[in-house]
Amino acid sequence: MKIREIQPKDNEAVAALIRAVFDELEIPKVGTAYEDEALNHMFEAYEIDRACYFVVEENGELLGGAGVGPLANEAAEYCELQKMYFSPKARGKGVGLEMMKTCLQKAKDYGFEFCYIETMPFMHAAQKLYKKAGFEYLDAPMGCTGHTSCPVWMLKKLS
Repeated sequence: MKIREIQPKDNEAVAALIRAVFDELEIPKVGTAYEDEALNHMFEAYEIDRACYFVVEENGELLGGAGVGPLANEAAEYCELQKMYFSPKARGKGVGLEMMKTCLQKAKDYGFEFCYIETMPFMHAAQKLYKKAGFEYLDAPMGCTGHTSCPVWMLKKLS
């Protein structure tokens, strides 16, 4: 499996993959990344300062992705790990950890000091991965992600 930066040709596959994971895991569609306008235009959405989105592929098939970018309505030293989703074919193979390492290194390169993430309470494997990477639970959300249905908030100090 190969991790690389998103390209314009990936937009349709990334959107389809994320929507399929939402359907598979029965993640609420309202108040989550499912509703984000950027979902259909991920390459363009990450063409902003201090943001990047990566995909993982194997034999030409897109199997997942994750990105990092500024956390809206927060201080400049805060970023957010965003839209980290993987197809069942990629799970359990260490791809999530490698993807997160790639994103967190990029966040450090951009000069961010903290990384925030939101998730769902039933996504136990994801939370285990985040805790392993050094994320800690918060009592309240940060920034303004628009994801009002995500009640689990975590933060990691990057230095």
